[in-house]
Amino acid sequence: MWPDTRLLERLAIEVPILQAPMAGANGSAMAAAVSAAGGLGSLPCAMLSPENIREEVAAIRAITDRPFNLNFFCHTPTPATDAALATWKARLRPYYAELGVDPEAPVSAPNRAPFDADAAALVEELQPAVVSFHFGLPEPGLLDRVKAAGATVLSSATTVAEAAWLQAHGADAIIAQGVEAGGHRGLFLDDAVASQVGTIALTPQVVDAVELPVIAAGGIADGRGVAAAFMLGASAVQLGTAYLFTPEATISRLHRAALSAASAEDTALTNVFSGRPARGIVNRVMREVGPLAAEVSPFPTAGGALAPLKAAAEANGSADFSSLWSGQGMGLAREMGSGELTRALAEAAKVRLSERAVN
Repeated sequence: MWPDTRLLERLAIEVPILQAPMAGANGSAMAAAVSAAGGLGSLPCAMLSPENIREEVAAIRAITDRPFNLNFFCHTPTPATDAALATWKARLRPYYAELGVDPEAPVSAPNRAPFDADAAALVEELQPAVVSFHFGLPEPGLLDRVKAAGATVLSSATTVAEAAWLQAHGADAIIAQGVEAGGHRGLFLDDAVASQVGTIALTPQVVDAVELPVIAAGGIADGRGVAAAFMLGASAVQLGTAYLFTPEATISRLHRAALSAASAEDTALTNVFSGRPARGIVNRVMREVGPLAAEVSPFPTAGGALAPLKAAAEANGSADFSSLWSGQGMGLAREMGSGELTRALAEAAKVRLSERAVN
């Protein structure tokens, strides 16, 4: 039924639907439901401790014996100087005053740790079927350890050049991340945000440039999008925003409300929440400070200065300082369970593809 079955066979999954790993927005419940439904569920690990990862993997395996993906960031951290942190906090100082927050009080914000030797040891211990990376690939020695543990390696490319680089450096399949996608951009060869490419243009060009299976991502949220991705040459699709509407999503009530009220033109790329560009629903801090702020401190330190503002605003029922990650396909999403959504997407895409075959 599927025009390209390479990834189905490689990953030992039934339907070519991958759930995007969404740090802070999904955990084991969503990943297990998607994998049990025949797709590939994903656990975002960049913000989890090793013990948290072990617990989440155990929870997935208690529900299903199907393959799943562990996702890691592999950026090279840029130390934030005192001057950079002070500049960023100074830009936010009026908001501290408005909300009655002490700008000098100690803050804690979620860390986003890059893949390292300890993470490689964890992969060797847990032996997931799939390991995916954002922001390129880890250094060769660590990547060799991941592959020796038996994992298939996926990574995101936002340009044809990044896709070619990933193929040359050991990826087994490439996620073509169009600019429509929610959350952090996977760009790693440069930081040219203004020239990022849409899914419908990026996917076929990546397919033509590499020999590896290509996974289309960005703006896909229904069966039509899944079928279209195959027409562009993809071997599978990855969806994130559509899964934010499921009960397994771990987003806040405020985030759910914003998703339900937003449309595609309500999102923008911003760096104010972490220091790297990511797509989310536009809110007050994005409008007034960004969306792409020159004063922002390096990834991932920007979130530390925003954390007390986020907490104070959310306590008053406001998402003015919250990262409301979303892609541009939210208007196509439907509220249903993650497993049900996975099966519905596959069935709807099959209908579209069979209609084309008949015609």
